[in-house]
Amino acid sequence: MKKYFLAAWCLLFTTLCFAQKFGYTNSNILLRDIPEVKAADSDLVAFQTQLTKRGQEMAKNLQEKAAELKRKQDQGTISPKDVETQTAKLEEEQAKIAEYEQEVYKKLSLKREELFSPILERVNKAMEEVAKENNYVYVFDNSTQMLLYADEALDVTSLVKAKLGISK
Repeated sequence: MKKYFLAAWCLLFTTLCFAQKFGYTNSNILLRDIPEVKAADSDLVAFQTQLTKRGQEMAKNLQEKAAELKRKQDQGTISPKDVETQTAKLEEEQAKIAEYEQEVYKKLSLKREELFSPILERVNKAMEEVAKENNYVYVFDNSTQMLLYADEALDVTSLVKAKLGISK
């Protein structure tokens, strides 16, 4: 009797293990088709352009001052003491430009997070709802190149797009 019970238990356990449902999606395709992503990308590029323009103006101004100092030095119209003083000022400006560059990276990162967080939260929620509605235990992302093979029948991308209201 114990043997039959053990055999039945093993059979039930194996059946339950193999009854798990898996799916996959391609997050790159999914995000590409969301209109809000295109708007967020556009906003981010505009913000980056604005920040970059200011940095370029700072660099151009520094180059002009350095060229003017070199010209005065070559002509001999500036004393060595003044060259030293102005060179120190130019180095300070260069440090400020480097500091600004770091600030730009930080601002861009924060802006990217601000723009994309709500979109990604919405996508994750839709993904979770699709998984629960269709009894998927795991949903993998095949855009990460970690998925070696997947049957196309397991692709849930269209289900997630439908949940998000995307018609493509």
